[in-house]
Amino acid sequence: MIPDLLRSLTPQVVTALVRRYGDFDACEDAVQEALLAASQQWPSAMPDNPKGWLITTASRRRIEQLRSETARQRREAAVALAEPPDPAPVAVDDTLTLLLLCCHPSLSRPSQVALTLRAVGGLTTAEIARAFLVPEATIGQRISRAKRSLRGERFVASGSPDRVLEVLYLIFTEGHTASSGDAVNRVELTTEAIRLTRQLRASLPEDGEVTGLLALMLLTDARRPARVSSSGELVPLASQDRSLWNREFIAEGIALITGALSSSPIGPYQLQAAIAAVHDEAASTETTDWAQILTLYDLLRVVAPGPMVTVNRVVALAQVAGPEAGLAELAAASSDPALAAHHRVDAVRAHLLELSGDVTGAREAYLAAAERTLSVPEQGYLRSRAAALAEA
Repeated sequence: MIPDLLRSLTPQVVTALVRRYGDFDACEDAVQEALLAASQQWPSAMPDNPKGWLITTASRRRIEQLRSETARQRREAAVALAEPPDPAPVAVDDTLTLLLLCCHPSLSRPSQVALTLRAVGGLTTAEIARAFLVPEATIGQRISRAKRSLRGERFVASGSPDRVLEVLYLIFTEGHTASSGDAVNRVELTTEAIRLTRQLRASLPEDGEVTGLLALMLLTDARRPARVSSSGELVPLASQDRSLWNREFIAEGIALITGALSSSPIGPYQLQAAIAAVHDEAASTETTDWAQILTLYDLLRVVAPGPMVTVNRVVALAQVAGPEAGLAELAAASSDPALAAHHRVDAVRAHLLELSGDVTGAREAYLAAAERTLSVPEQGYLRSRAAALAEA
């Protein structure tokens, strides 16, 4: 309970300090020290006003920092030595403000992701490094550079909600389908992305795309219990035991996307959520409404065209018009440089060749896809498909 409370209060406390003192880097460090003190003291003595306690404790730490700084900073220290900010909670949710600052356009995408997970999500540097399978020092450097870049930003959050959504979706996607390593997914990332998106929606309840992204995450994560076999192998959608899917997430996701589509301008996250809803409502691959999915991909290709949209639409087209139609579309799409060497193209080609009866071609394509992916579970699945065709 206390860790969850600390995570939910972190963005509000960071925002309060940065608004008063500026210097994101120093304020975030002061808040981290306050969080550490709270984790040690609260189990035996929970304060009546947890947020006010954190703000006061972090403010005192920031004041101590200012007192020890050089003469050039004495004027700032004099201002900071005034009474600590009113610890009474405010009605405004500062999560959006802090998310916007963490997604400032001056920062690189990796820095935006790392800073968001650290400052808003409350993850430690070590936790972020483990989730992305990179050295802790690398994540530490990204966070340090990001905070230095924001040193002059006195909470003029110049990011945009669209950029925040992109960062949150990137975090979720890396968690749902790990791009490298031994794991199929990284639950800590999907869980954190969903939590942060829920907080964002609390700040922007009328934004259809925020609601659409939350629905997409829930509808996608609902399948997670069936995506990995008991031996740790990747299980594709068509072979999953749908009784294992999280029905609570599915019901919530469908309700969210139904409401958003009926009340907001249509956007790419809403369309992707609608596609996920069609999959989740079907009892099997055979009973899936592929014609509706193809129509939704046609809309998505107009609203937000992209290489993965093209490839996923090919799969839907093959289900509606046959594998030959899908192969022809895939051949045309492969001329896109963004797709030329992507393992997903080879994997889809292999699947369609298998459906068309070209066993040799399918086996070669499965092996080519396995060579190109960095995900160990994906490699294992693709090679197992090739091996099965060799024995056929």
